[in-house]
Amino acid sequence: MFADLHCHTQLSDGSVAVQDLIDMACKRGLKAIAVTDHDTIAGVSQAVSYGKEKEILVIPGVEISTLDHQRGRKAHILCYLFDRPEVLEDLLKTTVENRTRAGEEMMKKIVASYPITEKMVLKWAKGSTSLYKQHMMHALMDAGCANSIYGDLFRELFDSKKGKVYAEVEYPEVREIIQTIHEAGGLAVLAHPAEYDSYDLLEELAGMGLDGVEVSHPRNRPGDQERLSEFARTHGLVMTGGTDFHGMYSSKFHPVGTFTTSQEQVEALFYKKQKRN
Repeated sequence: MFADLHCHTQLSDGSVAVQDLIDMACKRGLKAIAVTDHDTIAGVSQAVSYGKEKEILVIPGVEISTLDHQRGRKAHILCYLFDRPEVLEDLLKTTVENRTRAGEEMMKKIVASYPITEKMVLKWAKGSTSLYKQHMMHALMDAGCANSIYGDLFRELFDSKKGKVYAEVEYPEVREIIQTIHEAGGLAVLAHPAEYDSYDLLEELAGMGLDGVEVSHPRNRPGDQERLSEFARTHGLVMTGGTDFHGMYSSKFHPVGTFTTSQEQVEALFYKKQKRN
């Protein structure tokens, strides 16, 4: 167990603070961790600084939400080791604004139909850079309308095809993101491709400068890790792994460090970074 390269905090849709996440990683015996909040790098400086204090390597990261417009599927790109964050700022800001706009629309519909207030929702969103479905569900749990974040009510409200309050978030085109990441000095890794059935997209992005693929992930199906690992070896991609940790806002609970990246592959990530420089 060396590095968990996919973790979220209260700054996006996780339930734990940045320092608490790093403390947990230390308790689990990890040597490295990446804070990869959705579409925000707000916690990176704090994480790197606290990591030095706790003697654990913190790799700067962010999970960028995108859309494969050709296939109509979501695609998430993990960006690591960027050193020109200003290149990412406009992109991330636009997505956060779009998500917040959609979140506010959904929140108003929920407040109109359930015995909760906007104040109850925003209490759980405090500290986050945006407004997420998990914050709304937490308020509904407080009101006794649900006994878990994910379940029948979550699907009834937020299903992307027939959810009663679902509002679409506009995301950037995935093919445009790799170049932006490279301009920021970062490395681009396709996150959990099996979750969105993105093997065809993976093949395409590998020819466009993709640096790595997340092969170890809690939502992999049987055989996915082996298939992704073989693809990565064939195409010279770094093989990363991460728990996709969200704390209590996870659909299935896994402690930090359950799914990891080997020391060899972390070194390969840094080697790719060095070559790009």
